[in-house]
Amino acid sequence: MTVQSCLAVVLAAGEGTRMKSDLPKVLHAVGGRPLIDAVLESARAGGADRLAVVIGAGADKVRAHLNKTASDAQVFEQCERLGTAHAALAAREALASHRGPVLVLFGDTPLVRPATIAALTKRLSAGADIALLGFTTDTPTGYGRLIVEDGRLVAIVEEKDADPATKTIRLCNSGIMAFRSGLLPGLIEAIGNTNAKGEYYLTDAIAVGTARGLRAEAVIGDDESEFVGINDRAQLAAAEAIFQRRARTAAMANGATLVAPDTVFFSFDTRLGRDVIVEPNVIFAPGVDVASGTVIRAFSHLEGAKVAAGAVVGPYARLRPGADLAENVHVGNFVEIKNARVDQGAKVNHLTYIGDATIGARTNVGAGTITCNYDGVFKHKTIIGADVFVGSNTVMVAPVTVGDNALTAAGSVITADVPNGAMAFGRARQEIKEGMGAAKKAALAAKKAAAKSAT
Repeated sequence: MTVQSCLAVVLAAGEGTRMKSDLPKVLHAVGGRPLIDAVLESARAGGADRLAVVIGAGADKVRAHLNKTASDAQVFEQCERLGTAHAALAAREALASHRGPVLVLFGDTPLVRPATIAALTKRLSAGADIALLGFTTDTPTGYGRLIVEDGRLVAIVEEKDADPATKTIRLCNSGIMAFRSGLLPGLIEAIGNTNAKGEYYLTDAIAVGTARGLRAEAVIGDDESEFVGINDRAQLAAAEAIFQRRARTAAMANGATLVAPDTVFFSFDTRLGRDVIVEPNVIFAPGVDVASGTVIRAFSHLEGAKVAAGAVVGPYARLRPGADLAENVHVGNFVEIKNARVDQGAKVNHLTYIGDATIGARTNVGAGTITCNYDGVFKHKTIIGADVFVGSNTVMVAPVTVGDNALTAAGSVITADVPNGAMAFGRARQEIKEGMGAAKKAALAAKKAAAKSAT
């Protein structure tokens, strides 16, 4: 059997005025990912192999973003906003060249799962001409109600048009639809705008299709939270909360321990291995991969980082992009690591900044150590070998290399390479002045007394 190509048309042209933002609505993020990216990824995973995005408000910013993140998508601009059917018709070039089912999704509905999307096209394969995603809710007010008779979706009644009996219906319209090959352009052309707003609504395709003898069916989603749309900051926060609940549940189901789940925050691509322990108040920003058997201690923040098996991070640690911790590494309190490899068994336990560096296996980095990686124009690298002991309060002025089994004295400023096995001192020699301490304290006390008597 020949598998038909599937086109997903994503409507992302809304003004987003209620967001009160200079950023286009679909570029706001849930789970560390712009809304439009989440929708496109779900469409792909749900079976779409062609993508068309209709943009409008903030078109330049959205287009520039899609050029970076979804170069496979065709982008169309809806210059005048006259409703969802009008928006879909803006992609007429993609529709005209496509042979196969068409999905219509919304760029501000980022929580729809791929399996739910796939269920729509599956219903088309089973004989429906039009399939629409519905959901059951105990709070249907404001939603269009779905009227289903003998397995057919025969009408969508909007809240303002519903009589008391219809308002009791709990089966509601998500607006997400699928159309059999070749149907959509003709249906859109037949949709009118005889409504209060004078706009063209894609959901009217149900009435148009039914009048033509087409079979429309409703696919009922299992979880109404999938269909949460985002129009303002409160709804954005609600969607984030839903995403986090899902992510926490998935992490624990896959074998991670979250000591206080509600205080741990994930991103869309966070990966935790089995038997990872995450203590309270940890944030995983995008790009984090944590291997099995690690401990992420309280109040740590990780972004763009890899943590290998058996490592311990935190408490109060910050791993920035490019941090790469090998097996059994310890990174302790108030340590920041950026663009650095820390090799097996090394320890960086206290009050330290490691940036643009490599640290060899089993090396111990003392408290207060700093790699000075930036000269104001360029970044430079610090290389610290294996089995090195870095004394507390050492400053390494990159580019500099410290060889294997070397040692730096506490309080040193290291500006030149240190050979293997050597010990480096980079501080002034201590001198003792007998009696000077007592004399200095007496002079200061007299000065203080004089100042007090003068007042």
